[in-house]
Parts: sequence; structure tokens; C-alpha cells
Amino acid sequence: MSPSSGRSAESSWEPRDPTVPAPPPSRGGRPRRLLRRLLGLVVLGGLLLLGCFAAGYLLVDIPPANATAVAQSNLFLYRDGSPIARDGEVDRENVSLARVPAGVQHAVLAAEDRDFHTSPAVDPRAMLRATWNTLTGKGRQSGSTITQQYVKNYYLGQEQTLTRKAKEFFIALKLGREKSKGEILEGYLNTSYFGRNAYGIQAAARAYYGKDAKDLDTAEGAYLASLLNAPNAYDVAAHPENRPRALARWRYVLDGMVKEGWLTRAARATAVFPTPQPARPSAGLSGQRGYLVQAVEQYLTESGTVDEKTLAAGGFRITTTLDRAKQDAFVRAVDTHVNDRLDPARNPADRFVRVGGAAVEPASGRVVALYGGIDYTRQFVNNATRRDYQVGSTFKPFVLAAALQHGALTQEGERITPNTYYDGDNRRPVQGWNGPFYDPANEDDTSYGDITVRFATDRSVNTVYTQMAVDVGPGRVREAAVALGLPGNTPDLTSSPSIALGPATASVLDLAQAYATLANHGSHGTYTLVERVARDGEEVELPGAAGPAGARVALGREAADTTTSVLRSVVQSGTGTAALAAGRPSAGKTGTAEDDKAAWFAGYTPELATVVAMMGQDPESGRQEPLYGALGQPRINGGGAPAEIWGQFTREALAGVAPKEFDLRLMEGAEELPVVPPTPDFLDGTQGLEGPGAADRRPPRGPAAPKGGAAQGREPAREPVRESLGEQPGREAAREPARAPVPEPAPLPVREREPAPGTLPLPVREREPAPGTLPLPVREAPPAPAGPGAAPEPGMPRVSDPRSP
Repeated sequence: MSPSSGRSAESSWEPRDPTVPAPPPSRGGRPRRLLRRLLGLVVLGGLLLLGCFAAGYLLVDIPPANATAVAQSNLFLYRDGSPIARDGEVDRENVSLARVPAGVQHAVLAAEDRDFHTSPAVDPRAMLRATWNTLTGKGRQSGSTITQQYVKNYYLGQEQTLTRKAKEFFIALKLGREKSKGEILEGYLNTSYFGRNAYGIQAAARAYYGKDAKDLDTAEGAYLASLLNAPNAYDVAAHPENRPRALARWRYVLDGMVKEGWLTRAARATAVFPTPQPARPSAGLSGQRGYLVQAVEQYLTESGTVDEKTLAAGGFRITTTLDRAKQDAFVRAVDTHVNDRLDPARNPADRFVRVGGAAVEPASGRVVALYGGIDYTRQFVNNATRRDYQVGSTFKPFVLAAALQHGALTQEGERITPNTYYDGDNRRPVQGWNGPFYDPANEDDTSYGDITVRFATDRSVNTVYTQMAVDVGPGRVREAAVALGLPGNTPDLTSSPSIALGPATASVLDLAQAYATLANHGSHGTYTLVERVARDGEEVELPGAAGPAGARVALGREAADTTTSVLRSVVQSGTGTAALAAGRPSAGKTGTAEDDKAAWFAGYTPELATVVAMMGQDPESGRQEPLYGALGQPRINGGGAPAEIWGQFTREALAGVAPKEFDLRLMEGAEELPVVPPTPDFLDGTQGLEGPGAADRRPPRGPAAPKGGAAQGREPAREPVRESLGEQPGREAAREPARAPVPEPAPLPVREREPAPGTLPLPVREREPAPGTLPLPVREAPPAPAGPGAAPEPGMPRVSDPRSP
């Protein structure tokens, strides 16, 4: 080493001169200290988690089977405590995995856990992903493997709590170590709930296809696998309206099998949806009992009171709002006017006849009676709750209610009231509509000329109501219908002129709720089918209060009451005169679905709102069928058997209750026609204003006496109309016997009406304003947006069909 280098080395070790300031400390030490602390916290957290994991694993034991695995029956009671039915013992039969075809096993894995054979018993990543999606509003997801679902089904319960999830986690880990994948899959297939009270794949195969599990093919297995996601919703036999959803789920399962290599593309391409057979319930649910149980179960699950699997586990004591006497009265009325008159040998259309009914107390919101069909063991689909038949012209009151609520004006600027005049000519093009050309037809292509809204409601004139829907706004009409009680997701409840003709497919119970709101002066209470639910002596909390406590204003009282006054005319002198058999003040509306596939009567007294529908359905194919020729009648309409059933049921259901008059507050310019109460000799089967002395009992026509300082307009004089009048698509024909000759009053002058642009002038009468009123300004109607050759509005009947509205 050189001397110089040695000095350098020595100098580097010399002590620091204390008189020289020390150099600043290095900044690299602080980040290193923070990093060490952070690493220490991570290690400590990991040790704590490991300790918790070890403690949980040691402390959580595999428990005995839960209540679902040894399910009980539920007891259903009338409101007075008398029994309706027990829903029967649980249907279960365990089978070995070897008896389940590989295609069925793969279908279940494709639906629920495609990585089952390669993934551990729990999947933390899937659980974290599901938790994140739930917290961020992407829908509640479980993230559970089949092992975890088996643990939940057999050992735990369906409650959504952190404690249950933690137990599920540790029990699944232990099962994953103690049992093989095959044993776990076998247990899952034998404990899963498939609907129809069927637990396990064997019970499901028999309930839906009448065969053993070993005989299921891949398409059938894919459908049963689809049911695991939502057994009630995807049962297409019980809920035909949900068939598109069930098909989508079935396709998802098959596509997943192709993706995983469990099904060839060729086999997937030839797969046909295997429609399940109708349910075969136990004899204990025969007659109306099964329909009532089904409706109550649907109410409990859809309202969130009890989830479907917990309800199926049984042990519940359910007291309903149903009244036994009223229930029996409904059955008698349907038997008298329909079932006892069916003769399929003479009238083939009688094979298609179905009846549904529902009655609701307007003040309380309680459902007091339901009619679901002739027998639950023979016709499984509940006609009171199904949502797949058009309501027809029973929807028209919602158009009128919306117009009154919003103070809507006609195209001429005149405020809409029951006494406002509209052009009721057949095929009159709708004015002021920005959509495609639309010219609905009236029943029997009848033209009425200028008529009042009240008379148009009596005779269910389509051209008047489609124009009124445009005048008030189809969107507002839809809002009014939903506010009154129709579900917002009702199929075909579209904002277009045709909404007035009732293409929407609400259920009988839905419509009864809406009419109950009108009867309750526009106040809508949450309807209920259940008074009390208890399990093991503990009360189950029910949804929001029904009746006055839970009511909300859906429609202003004057608008609702004015609508009621118009519907009273329908019963008194319109298409619903058969309802006079009730023998008390009544209001209502008839309706008929397109091609006469359903006929409706919806009506109410101050105490009870009831809806009755006749429906046509092929018992073999399930297709909707026209009712032409049923009951030996050329045409079935709402003013026939449905109104007759309504009249008898209402009379018997309210027997012993003093008749109550409607307490109505009418809007200005909405004077109600005088109503003459029926007398006993008036209800001899004619159900109308026919027979000797009928002319003397008719409400007087002609100019009304002044009210509120101004005379109110009455219906104009009209030429004799055809014998069968009514509506489409609801083509409602008033099937009334010939009336005694009634002297026609002198014609009233009517105002001049301008033709729609592009059409020939129509001969009209001139009408002067009522005495004491000012002439209303008349504005020109805007030109039609399209000519007769334009395409019809989507959802509207084609213009080329002269009988479709």
C-alpha cells in the first residue's frame, strides 16, 4: 500500500473535531421507519386474522339439520279463525348421485357453480365480489359455492346476517375436508327447494315432469336447475306471464353447459324448452282452498314478509283477511251463472271457460273473497291473480279520472266533464297525436255522432275514449292507473292512445284494488290478504298498515267521485244493467278483451269493490281462446255472466247490511243523472230497464234544471242504435233483451264539427250552448301526423281490421 493511501485511510478514522458543526441527519431513515411500522401492522393484522380463523374453525361445529331439512306444514285460517287448509306435508325423497343423469348434474353446476369440481369449498374472491356488488347497488349476490349453499340449506337458515355467513364459512370449510365433492353435490341436490313444495331433485322431477330423476333429459334438467334461482317466479305453469323470464334462465343454463364443454353445440341447437306439466296438489287443497293458499303465499313472499324457502319450511300459522261467508257466496254466484250452465258436448267453447274474481273492502283494503277457478286440483292456475288477459274497457274509467284530475281540455279547448261532447263516429282518426295514424273502431262499427262523455261511457264508445286519452296525455293516464292501484310493471300498460281500450293485462285482484280506490273517494290503502302471521308462538311483522292508517291520496276526491257518478250511469242505463240485481246503489264498468278472449265486470258499492272476469283458455295447450258460443251465447261480454255474477255475489255478500248511498262531491259541470233505486219486482231476470212500466222508471232525459247558477248539459237526442252496443278491444256488446218502446225526446241542436284534415265533411247538427252559459272558444284541431297508409302504432290493432279498436 502506498504511503499516500495509508494516510488517507488513517485520516478517515480520525475523531471528529468538536468545534466543527455536525452534518445534517440523512432523510432516508424516516421512510424506512414508516415502512417497518406498516409491515409490523400488517403482520400483526395477519396474526389476528389467523387467530380469529383458527378460533372460528375450532369453535364452530357442524350442527344438526335445520328446520328446512325436516320441514312442517303451514296452517291457513279465515279471518274468524276457522281453517282454510294446511298446505300439506313436504314432498321429499333422497336419491343417490348415481341416479341423477350427468346432464342434469352439469345443468345444476352451470346454473349455480361452474367451478365446483376445481374450486375450494369457499371462494373468498367471489364472496368479496358479491359483497362489493351488493354495497354498490348492483343487486344482492351471495357469492356462495354449492358447498356453502348446501350448508345453508341443510344446517343453517336463509337469514341474511353476518353471523350466519360466518358460520356458513367455517362449516363449509370443515365439510370440504370431511366430504368428497360427490357427497356434497348429492346432499345439495337432495336438499334444494324447487317449488311446488318439492325438496330435492327426485321430488322436483315428479312434481314437474311426472317421472323419476334418473329419467330426466338434459333440457328438463336445465329447467329444474333454473328453478333453483326463483322457484315461484319461473314456474311457467303457475305463472304463464313469467314464461319469458323462465326461458331466458333456461337458455343461460344451456349456454353455460356449452361453454364448460358439458354440452355440444349441436345438442344445444336442437334443445326444445320442456314445458312442465300442471301441478297436482294434494286433495286437501281441492276446491277454492288451493287458490286461497297460493294467493296468500304469493302475497307473503312478494311483500317481503317471509321469503319463499322459509315459508316452504313450514310451521307458520297464517290468519287471512278472507271472510268465509263471502267466499261461499262467490262460489254460489259463479256456479249459478256459469259452472251449472256449462255443456261442452253442446257448446264446445264451454271447454275454454275460466272464471276469476276478487272482492276488496274500500275503507280497510282487506281482500275478503277470491275466486280462483273451478277446482285447484283440476285447474292449477289462479284466475284471480294471473296477469295475462286484457282488461278491455274496464280501463276507461282511469282515462276519465285522469282527465278530471288534471282539468284536461278537448282539442277545441273545452274542459272535459261528464257532459262534454265528443265525436263518437266510427273510425274517427285521433287528433292531436304525434304518433302514427290511428282510427279505432266502435263496437259493430256503430257511429254515434256528437255524444256526451257520460253516454260514451254508458255505451263504451272507443273513438271518444281514445281521443280523450290523447287530450289528457297517455302518460298521465298511465300514471293515474298506477296511482289507483295497478302495478307499475303491468304488461302492455303503454303510454299511447290505445291505452284507453285496455290492452294492459292486470289481474282481477289488481283491478279490484284500483276500483276500491275510486270507491274510497280516491284514497288508496295498501291492500292486504293477511291479518296475522305467527311461528312458534312469535308474531311475524307484516308490511305497511292497510286501511286509513296506510292510505294515501291517489286521486282528488272530486275527480274520483265524479268518475263514480259516471259509472253509476253504466249500471243504471248502460252496458252493466245486469248488476242492478245487487239491489243497492252501484257503480261499474264492463270490458271485453280483443277477440272476446275475456269478459269483465268491475264495480263497487260504498262498502265493497268486486271484479269478475270470464277467460278463455284451452285446457290442453294453455292458449287463450275466444269465448264465442260459450254458455250457448253468440258472444260473451262483461254485461252478461260477469255482471250477473257480480250482482248476485254483492247482494249475498252484503245481506243484512243496510244499503248505503254514495257520498259524492262532484266537480262543477258534472251533474249526476237521477238514479232510481231498483224495486223487488224490477229484479225478475230482466236486469235492466225492460218490461212493463220500464218507461216510467227511466231517468228523465232532456235539459237539466239549473245547478249552481248554470244549466248543465244533458245527453243529446240520439237515433236508435243497434241492438248490440259496446266496445273493442273490449268489443263490449250489451246483451240486453228488447226494450219496450220509449218515446224519443226532440233532437237537441249540436255544435258544428269540422272534419279532420284530409277527410270529407260529415253531416252534423248544430248545437247551441246551454242556457246561461257562454259559448266556448273553438280551436282548429292540429293536422293528423300521417295518412291512412301509415303504419299503425306499435301495440295498436292494425287499421285493416274493421273490428279491432
